[in-house]
Amino acid sequence: MSQFIITDEAAAGKVGKANLLTNADFNYIKNSDQLSKILKSRKRAIDKIEFTIDYESQLKKLQVELVKLQTHVIKNKLRVAVIFEGRDAAGKGGTIKRFIEHLNPRSMRVVALAKPTDRERGQWYFRRYIRVLPNAGEIVFFDRSWYNRAVVEPVMGFCEEDEYQQFMRQVPEFEHMLFESGVMMTKFWFSIDKQEQARRFLSRGNNPLKRWKLSPVDQKGQELWDKYTYYKEQMFSRTHTSYSPWIIVKTNTKKEARLESIRYLLSAFEYEGKDEAATRVLPDPNVIMRFHRSIYHD
Repeated sequence: MSQFIITDEAAAGKVGKANLLTNADFNYIKNSDQLSKILKSRKRAIDKIEFTIDYESQLKKLQVELVKLQTHVIKNKLRVAVIFEGRDAAGKGGTIKRFIEHLNPRSMRVVALAKPTDRERGQWYFRRYIRVLPNAGEIVFFDRSWYNRAVVEPVMGFCEEDEYQQFMRQVPEFEHMLFESGVMMTKFWFSIDKQEQARRFLSRGNNPLKRWKLSPVDQKGQELWDKYTYYKEQMFSRTHTSYSPWIIVKTNTKKEARLESIRYLLSAFEYEGKDEAATRVLPDPNVIMRFHRSIYHD
């Protein structure tokens, strides 16, 4: 009698079946080692499907909580800014997509600014970001932020040393002013290792729907890995404060990063209906952690 498992296609909502063991498998099997090898490969496929199904279920429940949180932000006229930073291909954009999927677009925005214009380059560096800060009752998600000047710009030679040093002196004061004015800010850093970044670059290059994401700056990420690490550690050390801490999302698994970063944001607020959540809203401390100088990061 044939046994069946749900395929990845079925996990995505389509009907599909795959034999656990086929006639071809039995023709291949000559000894117990070969049988064990096939069964292990099938188990990996089943584990992956079960993880995907569980992820989709948890994500939907957490997105319900995000809608509750947005209602709380609107009702109490809060100003919430969520910053997503990390190396190229760390999963920032995909995570933002899951954050905003079911939110009211009238009370939230995604900010992903292009490189400064000639006019903006003659202004105070923070000015163009001040214009897009959250209004009362609004959540703004920053897909990269003013922290471009802390890491990407010095690594790639897009700013002068004195511009970099001025930024590093000013950013804690700038963020303290935001804090004192009532802006509630979360700063995420999505941490992946070098091998995972290389794998994601290769995947992007092979996918015509994602190839646009692979820029010349991205392609320098592997070559300049150590330089990125130096400036990233400088950024953490000089801009991590009690009023504006860095939250590290440390995992090579995109889906885990999405779930746990959502949980962290939810855990930072007390909103109506939080105690009725159908899933865990506290983040996994093995994935989500505050920057600490004794912790080694990617």
